[in-house]
Amino acid sequence: MNAESKVSRYSPDFDQPVRGDAITADRYISKDWMDLEIRNLWPKVWHLGGVLADLEDEGDIVRHNFAKESVILVKQEDGSVRAFYNSCPHRGNRLILGETTSVPAITCGYHGWKYDLDGTLIQVQDPDDFESGNPCGRVHLSELRCETWGPFVFWCMDDDVPPLAEWLAPFPERLAGYGLENWVRVLNVSADCEFNWKIIRDNFNESYHLPTIHPELATFINDGLPDTLFEMYPSGHNAMWMKGHQATTRKDYASGEVPTPLDAIAQAWGVDPAAYKGRTDEVRAAIVEAKRRLGAERGYANYDQMTDQQLVDYFHCTLFPNLTITMSPEQCQILRTEPHPTDPEKCVFQHWCLYPPVPGMTEVETPVGPLPLRHDALKRHSVYGDGVSVGYVADQDLSIGTSQQQGLNSRGFKGCLLPLQEKRVQRFHELLNDMVLGQ
Repeated sequence: MNAESKVSRYSPDFDQPVRGDAITADRYISKDWMDLEIRNLWPKVWHLGGVLADLEDEGDIVRHNFAKESVILVKQEDGSVRAFYNSCPHRGNRLILGETTSVPAITCGYHGWKYDLDGTLIQVQDPDDFESGNPCGRVHLSELRCETWGPFVFWCMDDDVPPLAEWLAPFPERLAGYGLENWVRVLNVSADCEFNWKIIRDNFNESYHLPTIHPELATFINDGLPDTLFEMYPSGHNAMWMKGHQATTRKDYASGEVPTPLDAIAQAWGVDPAAYKGRTDEVRAAIVEAKRRLGAERGYANYDQMTDQQLVDYFHCTLFPNLTITMSPEQCQILRTEPHPTDPEKCVFQHWCLYPPVPGMTEVETPVGPLPLRHDALKRHSVYGDGVSVGYVADQDLSIGTSQQQGLNSRGFKGCLLPLQEKRVQRFHELLNDMVLGQ
């Protein structure tokens, strides 16, 4: 190996050591591993439960089912949001069965016990038939921690986990310029998948797969290894900056004509692709200049708060353990895998896309095609492999999941063998070992 190939692509300011722990198949296929995750991992992290757009009025409720757990987010009279376990204290019946609803009070469908929006029991059948007296006013739904960031609502099961803003760090500060607070979730899709939740997390912790799984991105996203910056934070989260509005340096695009669709992207901002023949790598800077000059008049109110890098590049933020936020200047993608309730070889994949509300804009281009610029213009749940898209790039990511799960069950698989650029994968599993196994 020559000296150049050993050069770290990791930011000197945001790098972390790894131990080299073996990454074996048991964590992907073992029910024992799954049970340890439920006990030691999932209670110790913040979970993205929903968006504030579904919680506008008093009594609005969002239900988030996670593995065997179910949590409801409830809009309060004072405008705050509180989270409760979706379980009646009487005999455990789930209270809210739909994904979203709006109610004046929370009523159990089994025996009619009724709770105020703050979780206090306010009505029961036969209130005098309790040995300790009428339980109303004394019994409450079990509450969880609930906090918001930008347009998102999070919940957490453990009181010892740091506050949300601290747990998310450094992303609230790093993403502040995008102005996500009023962005609109247009795409809200999910799918049941035949593989462990960590398979897609590994995928999102590396860019090694881009040339093989996403080759069409190479004409407008530079996935060249020397041009990609990886960052790992003490919190356990990590990130990757990829140059956008520039073709990959893995092939010689620079000396020819501006490739498609980069040519159309340039034209949309008044940049003539023909003028950059033989120097296509300069298109990126030209688009930055055009966005600075034209952004405000086109309704992009936050451009003046964004760095040049944010105006054209892709900031791929991977939050430990299972949440990814991919930022580009006009789109925020949320990509997440959550465990199946009982089967370690299955998971649920979720894909949201949010867009800034630009005056006069009625339609946006999404990973499944053009959609109206309105809340949840497309919302659906499917089974991966049934032909229903969860987004063209996400479809490609999921395409390797089932075959990898099958291969991990082979006696011939002895553990992962990773190149240096997959250091984030290595650290992800070492953090899992520390939390799940208590190493």
